[in-house]
Amino acid sequence: MADLENSISRIDQLNQQIDPGKRKTVVNPSNVPSFGDTLKSFIKDVNSMQNHADKSIEKMVAGEITDVHQVMVAVEEANTAFSLMMELRTKMLDAYQEILRMQV
Repeated sequence: MADLENSISRIDQLNQQIDPGKRKTVVNPSNVPSFGDTLKSFIKDVNSMQNHADKSIEKMVAGEITDVHQVMVAVEEANTAFSLMMELRTKMLDAYQEILRMQV
């Protein structure tokens, strides 16, 4: 997760280095979240799912939860969300590297 945040900050730094005359201005209405905000929100959601799955496992071990299916659903939801996040990270890094190759 730290790699993804580092990549986002590097993209922001590169964006600041671009000559202002070469930038294209995109109007973003105030009610629409930016891509970075959406990505950060998604990361927080994945983290909360992971924490919920961990707590469910701990409760099952402690005997507070007797329904194994409930725990397995929480674990699989967290696993699926994490897998999706990793795929998105891979695709974004591939796109970023392709953009860098275009500039050379």
